[in-house]
This record gives sequence, C-alpha cells and structure tokens, in this order.
Amino acid sequence: MGTMDRVTKVFNSSDEILFDDSSKFIIMSDCHRGDGNWNDNFAKNQNIYFAALNHYFNQGYTYIELGDGDELWEVSKFSEIIREHSDAFWIMSQFYKHGRFLMVYGNHDMVKKNKDYVAKNLYKFYSERENKYIPLFEDIKVHEGLILKYKNTNDKIFLLHGHQVDFLNYDLWKVSRFLVRYLWSPLEFLGVNDTTRTAKNNKKRTSTAKKLTEWVIKENQMLIAGHNHRPMFPEIGAPRYFNDGSAVHPRCITGIEIVSGSIMLIKWSIKTDNHGMLHVAKDILEGPRKIGEYFASLH
Repeated sequence: MGTMDRVTKVFNSSDEILFDDSSKFIIMSDCHRGDGNWNDNFAKNQNIYFAALNHYFNQGYTYIELGDGDELWEVSKFSEIIREHSDAFWIMSQFYKHGRFLMVYGNHDMVKKNKDYVAKNLYKFYSERENKYIPLFEDIKVHEGLILKYKNTNDKIFLLHGHQVDFLNYDLWKVSRFLVRYLWSPLEFLGVNDTTRTAKNNKKRTSTAKKLTEWVIKENQMLIAGHNHRPMFPEIGAPRYFNDGSAVHPRCITGIEIVSGSIMLIKWSIKTDNHGMLHVAKDILEGPRKIGEYFASLH
C-alpha cells in the first residue's frame, strides 16, 4: 500500500467530531515527554506547557494531542514519564474528566496503538504519595486519526500525526526505536545529532510536508498534522496542509487553535514584563482566519 493510500485509509476509518462556531480546540503535538534525564527535550518547556494548558482548561477548550506526546522510544517505562511530569498529566487528566481530551498516537508513542498497553499504562497510575492506583485516562481510546466535521457545511478537517508517509518511522518504526534507544541517544549525549529523526533532518522534514501536501491536493481535503516539528499555516487558496509545530522548540511551544469559527497558529513562551518579572504569554503567529474561507476554497 502506498503512502497516499495509507493516509486515505486512516481518513476513511477515523472517528468524526462535530463542531461549530462555539467550539474551542487547542491542537498540540510532539511534546516528547521524557523521564527527566539529560535528553528529555520536553523538560525545558514543561512550565510553559503547564501554563498554556491551564489557560485552555479554564477557558473551556478541548485539548487534542496530535501524536508523540510521550517519548516512548528513548524511555521504555511509561510510569517513569508520568512520575517525572506529574503536573502535565494532572492537567491533562482534568481535561479528560470533563470530556475535553482527545489523544492521537504518533511514531514515538506507536505502542499506544495496542489496546492492552493503553489499558495497562494510561487508564491509571500508581501514586507513591497516596500509596494506591489513581485513575488517569480511564477507558481512553487512542486514535490514529480524527476528523473535525463542521456543522455549518459538513466539511471536514483531518487530524493525524503524519508519520504515515515516512517509511522509516512507520514501516520500520521498531527498528528506528531500537536505534534511537540504544545507539543515537547515547551518541547525542556526546554531541552527535540523530539524522534519522524527521525533526532533525531538513530533507526528511521537507519530504514529509511535501507528501502530506500532495495528499491534501489529491483528496481535496483540509489536514492538520505534526511529526516534522515545522509549523505550517497556508494562505487561503493554497493547499490546506497545516502543521502545529511542536512543544520542544527552543524556548517556546507552538500549536493550532480553532475558536469562534476561526483558526490560528499560536506560540507560548516566557517573557519579561516592564518590571523585570517573568511570565508565560501567548502570541498569534498566523491568523486568525475563518474556517469557512478555507472550506469555500475546497469547492
């Protein structure tokens, strides 16, 4: 099966979620939450991430995590990630308890495709403080893809991680995981860059974006992906391939908001106010643009 057919297969089998102009979504991916070790790329942005999610929770948003939320190539035990980033999992669990959390798996957390793995590791966790198991994402379904269906027009926005067009990170993901865990991670400690990773290889990043854009054109659909860590926000009339970036950019995290019938690319970072005090703040990088304008260009 070709990569285009593979993406289409996911599209045709994805659950649909209805939304309208009153809906609020924040879409983020590629958090790569680790175990707090020297190569935990999420650690430097964990406070920014928590502040952003706390804002979105209080404002009534639904949080969609678009793959590679957890770094399960470098880290073999999910419990170690939960223990290290308990604040992040706490705020995510609050979204879930209120029916406002959706999870998509990527290549670095492909093990979440296994229902038994999800039941064992995501439904609950062991609290050392309380000395008992605590519900986390009880009975959660982890998706390969999702579709947001606009009530006004019945047009669709397809959400998937994007590794489906990447041979090394889809067909050979177990081989890639082995190399990352036992070869590249130790070498990175010595300053050697892992060129097999899409996010760290410019040629692979460009190739992934090109293939996903080709699918958008071929199927005449609107797509939001992650995977290559490169934010993308097209103009009206251009191929409707969006990318939310990642939560492991140096000094910031990026994401895509859908709110009040509009879509925008946003960035959260630490800033200094006029009194020299640090605070976490949001900037709009692109948009907002009306969803309806993108859908109108489909027809």
